[in-house]
Amino acid sequence: MILLAIDCAASLCAASVYDVGAGRELGRSVRDLGKGHAEHLMAVIDEALAQAGKSYSDLGRIAVSTGPGSFTGVRVAVSAARGFSLALKIPAVGVSTLEALAAETRAALGPRKVLAAHDAGRAELHAAVYDKDGQAIHAPAVLTLDEAVVIAGSDAMALAGTAAQLIAGAATGKVFEFGPVSATADIGTYARIAAGKAGDGERPKPIYLRAPDAKPQAGFVLPREEK
Repeated sequence: MILLAIDCAASLCAASVYDVGAGRELGRSVRDLGKGHAEHLMAVIDEALAQAGKSYSDLGRIAVSTGPGSFTGVRVAVSAARGFSLALKIPAVGVSTLEALAAETRAALGPRKVLAAHDAGRAELHAAVYDKDGQAIHAPAVLTLDEAVVIAGSDAMALAGTAAQLIAGAATGKVFEFGPVSATADIGTYARIAAGKAGDGERPKPIYLRAPDAKPQAGFVLPREEK
């Protein structure tokens, strides 16, 4: 089976074409955009497919990063994945950024519990805890730094994500191992995790742990045209 993985949860706009049976990546395209994922995603996917020598008709599954991350980027990627799923009549699988970072941590350090956390601003962290087999012990949630420090100190675990150093600095007297401290994982990691998931679950949904900053104005009314 050929799987297409896409990620727009952070500054990267990335796509990977992965051969599940062979366990290897066939092609990829990654652009560091910051913004503008919607304008570039289709070109990035086309580049990855061309490098792999595959077309949309070859795909058997779609994988997508579901956040937490950029509100707009996550929405763009998940909408695209669900659209491909409907159009191609193939399953779509979601993988969270925290799950992917925890997987990369275990790949680098060996089987262990991982606290993956992002600095979300406003004195908030978006965090989750995974066991040595990658199962979520604590699902993604909003935590304060103090709450994350308590969790980190409750058991032996590695830290990953953009808030990893912040947590370690606040956990006085405790020494941690670190996985990636980036906002998202390598696109190949999303592909490998999705390859091992069941493809018949519910459609992927964005992980929005906080409401978007931009909100419609209350009571806004367009002026009426005088006839």
